[in-house]
Amino acid sequence: MKLLVGPRVRRLRQSLGLTQSAMASQLSISTSYLNLIERNQRPVSAKVLLRMAETYAVDIADLSPERDIQLISELREVLKSYNYRDLGVTRDEIEDSVNASPAIVQSFIDLHGRMQDLTVRTSLRDDPMADRERVELLEESVGAIDLVRKFIHENNNYFDPIDRAAEALADDLKLEATRPQTALTDRLEKNHGIRVRIVPSDLLPGKLSQFDPHASRLDLSELMPQSGRRFQIAYRLGLLEHGELISSLIQKADFGSKEADALCRVNLANYFAAAVVMPYKRFLSAAEKQKYDVELLARRFDTSYEQSAHRLTTLQRRGQAGIPFFFVRVDMAGNVSKRLSSGRFHFSRFGGACPLWNIHACFQTPGESMPQIIEMPDETRYFSIARAVLRPEAAYGQGAQMVAIGIGCELKHADRLIYAQNLMQKEPTPIGVNCYLCERPNCRSRAHAPINRRLSFDERSRGTSIFKF
Repeated sequence: MKLLVGPRVRRLRQSLGLTQSAMASQLSISTSYLNLIERNQRPVSAKVLLRMAETYAVDIADLSPERDIQLISELREVLKSYNYRDLGVTRDEIEDSVNASPAIVQSFIDLHGRMQDLTVRTSLRDDPMADRERVELLEESVGAIDLVRKFIHENNNYFDPIDRAAEALADDLKLEATRPQTALTDRLEKNHGIRVRIVPSDLLPGKLSQFDPHASRLDLSELMPQSGRRFQIAYRLGLLEHGELISSLIQKADFGSKEADALCRVNLANYFAAAVVMPYKRFLSAAEKQKYDVELLARRFDTSYEQSAHRLTTLQRRGQAGIPFFFVRVDMAGNVSKRLSSGRFHFSRFGGACPLWNIHACFQTPGESMPQIIEMPDETRYFSIARAVLRPEAAYGQGAQMVAIGIGCELKHADRLIYAQNLMQKEPTPIGVNCYLCERPNCRSRAHAPINRRLSFDERSRGTSIFKF
């Protein structure tokens, strides 16, 4: 594939205050060749790209055209919204804007997102049916969460150094041929002097695990299933053996927030743990051969359904990428407690998910995977699989928690999924991000009026929805 990264090379040169001739001299290429590269009339060779990364201490990924492609896609989605659709901005104009000023485009996208959040929060605060205290508490806590979510999204939910380090550990321990929990436990004790104990639940009230560095002991509750125990041991190994790697990624992110740093450390250590128990190449190979059968993958790798579904969103290694999935976890009240995407699915930060999405209906048939073709208001279509799972970490009387796990991808990838058999001919279900942001008229499931449309009222008729706009 030809690598045309002219605008990025030009921006790098200008940020360094170099002329074309000066940069060309430092890279040992001709000025005319650099000129052609910057105008996208010649691709940049791998040799020149590596020399550029070494000479100017930049990450090769920062020069990748994939980031511009993602930015173009995000800007197109924003400009399709009601606020901007009459501007008539063409695709060529969008690409020109991204090529010329990607930072300004990203700022505009972020500003649009904050505007939507503020509008929804205001609507919730003014809504007599809304839980105002919950909204205000959410506003106080989302800062660190948003910073980390943005960091994960910008990295396409894939962290190559961590993934490869985890895969190397799995190979070193020969997890494919040995008992994973025994091998991980032995590694923790022999290399770090830390013992693992399975303890009665009353010794860890309100907790499933507890690490005591002074006693060099990791206690795991008897309530935790085997998949969770292995995960916690791998998590601790990640922090002990690759803490510096994780810290370097956090330092590079430059959150400026201790809370965000701590949250990101937990997320990256969890990422490492998942990559140990589900090593990249072996897991991707199994996923492709089994047509992304999540239930079968969970049994093969002895992981939970949620762990396996989450891992599918991280398979984005360059040259060895899987399907770009999105992931969402929803409780029975409709609260979204976890959301990830290596694609471009439309997530709502406030107000829950659309009631027409079967992520809610799957609670009626727990343990059964429910496939569905869905269509967003901008006419993008996705294939979705929803499944309600019972979290087993509870004793009698403690109330086991049931959550819905939803994964999906753009419809163009659906033919690679076992769940899509005999379903591709069905009409898609039209859904929205949530009622506040959805502009679909005559929706029988609408709970709120859209925030950016003027309501109208007709005392002589009653429509399928009480909201007309």
